[in-house]
This record gives sequence, structure tokens and C-alpha cells, in this order.
Amino acid sequence: MNNLFKRHRFLRELKRLAKENAEQDKPLCIMDNIVFKAMLTSDSEDSREALRHLLSACTRREVSGVQVKNSELLPAHLGGKSPRLDVNVTFNDGETADLEMQIDKTADDLRDRAAFYAAMLQSVQSQKGHAYKEIKRVYQVFFLNCILYPYSNKLPRRYFYMEEEEHDRLTEMSEIIFYEMPKLEQRVQDLLAKTVDINTLSKEEEWCIYMRYRHEDRAVKLIEELSRKEEGIMMAERAVAKIDRDYWKAIDKMNDLKNKMDRAQLRYDARQEGHAEGHAEGHAEGHAEGHAEGLAEGHAEGHAEGHAEGHAEGHAEGHAEGLAEGMEREKLTVARKMKEMGDPIEKIQAITGLPTKTIESM
Repeated sequence: MNNLFKRHRFLRELKRLAKENAEQDKPLCIMDNIVFKAMLTSDSEDSREALRHLLSACTRREVSGVQVKNSELLPAHLGGKSPRLDVNVTFNDGETADLEMQIDKTADDLRDRAAFYAAMLQSVQSQKGHAYKEIKRVYQVFFLNCILYPYSNKLPRRYFYMEEEEHDRLTEMSEIIFYEMPKLEQRVQDLLAKTVDINTLSKEEEWCIYMRYRHEDRAVKLIEELSRKEEGIMMAERAVAKIDRDYWKAIDKMNDLKNKMDRAQLRYDARQEGHAEGHAEGHAEGHAEGHAEGLAEGHAEGHAEGHAEGHAEGHAEGHAEGLAEGMEREKLTVARKMKEMGDPIEKIQAITGLPTKTIESM
């Protein structure tokens, strides 16, 4: 149930972000955590293939298959810290990786956090009872929109356990990788100026440029060229574009329902107004005629007219009630759709007129 709640909350946040960007006519930014996750973990072939290609670029090895795992790592004891990862995957022969998108620096040290996450990925394997020699290699990958190492232009930076002077590796069990994406700015400027050939880019540079510059107007042509050149980026682009398409489909359906409600309300108001005018005129005429023709005749006519009017009113009321029930059902349908899309309760109440308690209980 907890995972289901988190999934719903993630989808609401994703829809909110898609809506805001669509209203401003802006493409989604992949450096936003929820877009990054949706691009790589959605239940679609494009998303799975994009993740496989990206992981191949990061690990510099062929990845044949990828399975997305639970993003919340369980601590070794109840009081332990339980980190929540962005994209946690198992691939090939059981090796694992965590891919993190970091849009800016945080109060904690990202290097320490990377080392902690890598250790937790190994710890999860040990909790399953594996012998040390059975524990598979883990990759901890950070895509950063900030600079950790200003003294160097190297991208990426790869870290292992090594001897301090002779630099021989202690173990092959873990690898930590940092991609400081702002370091590609000069490269991007050269690509836009056509002074550098796009074919000189490494796979890792292609992916970093795509994720860092996809939302920028100046890079539209460059992103299109990267999508044509690299199959994985093309699939990632289709996965991200689908987020926008799904949102606008939902918006169109909601608008259609709202238009039906508006038209039904206009028809109902017109009928009510016509009925009130006809009733007032009939009542005045009947009163005048009854007074002129005498009490007995007026009594008979009044009885007949009352019967006819009662029948007509009953018919009108039944029709109005049926119409009102239909409108109420449409209001409830619109409210559910808006709530699924993450719209605030105040907005739903303003559009549908439903009580706040009814909306909250959906």
C-alpha cells in the first residue's frame, strides 16, 4: 500500500510538472527528478531501451537486459537510514546500479552520499545471504548540474578502492561515477557554432548533453541531431514526449466533459425560465376568466386547469430532476479526472461546484 501511495504521488507530481511546462509552452527538463525517473522507469519499450543504452554508456560495457528494482533500500536494522534512490536497476548477471540526477548542490556532501549509496547496494546483496565471493559489482552513477571538481575538466570522474601510492585496485566490487554536466558548456557552444563535429562525442557525452540541454531553445537542432544519431537517445526522447501527449489527452477529455456540462446547464436554465413565464401568464389569464364567468364556472375551470398544470409541473420536475442527476454524474466524473491529474481541491471545487468533502472522499 505504501509503494502504491508513493507511485500515485509521483504520478501527480509528474502531471503537475507536465501541465506547468505545457502552459508555458516549454519542453520538459530531464534534470527534474520526476522526469528523469519517468523517462527511464515507465512501463514501455522506449523507456526500457533508453535505460539499457544509458547504462551501457555509463558502464562502458554491453548491457543485454535491465530490470528496475524497488527504489527504497532497506536498512540492515530498524533504526538505520533508508535511502530512496532515483533509478535502481539490476542487469546482466546480477550486477546492480543506481542512477541519480542532482540538479544542484545540497547541504550534504555528494561524494559521501555516493559512497554511502554504493555501500548500501552491496549491503542489500549481503542481507540476502550471499557469500562475499557471490556479491555482484555495483555502480553508483551521479549526473550533476553542478561542479564538484573545479580544478579539472575531466568528464566523467570514476572512483574505485585503490592503494594510495601504487594505485592497484583493492576490489572490483564497486565503482562510483560522477558526470559534472556543466563542464560540457564549451563543447556545446562549439557544436552549435559548427567548429566541432558531433561524431567526436563519446556515448557518455551524448547522453549528458541530451539530458542537460534538452529543454533549452538554443539546443533544439542539436538535440534532434543527437536523437537521429543515437538510438537510445531517440527512445528516451519518445518516452519523454509521451508524458506530454498523455497529459494533453487527459486535458482534452476533461474539457469535453466540461463543455457537455455547460451545454446541459444552458438548456436547463432556458427550460426553467420558459416554464416560469408560461406559468405566470396562465395563472393571470385563468384568474381573470374565472372572475368574469362566475364562481361555479371558475371553480370547474380552476379544477381542470389545476389538474393539467399539476400534470405539466410533475412532468417538468421529473425532467429537471433527471437532467440534474445527469449533470451531477458529469460533475463527479470531471472531479475524479482532475483529482487524478493532481489539480488542487480548491480548483476542482471552483469548476464543478461539488462540496469539498465529496472531492476529498474520492
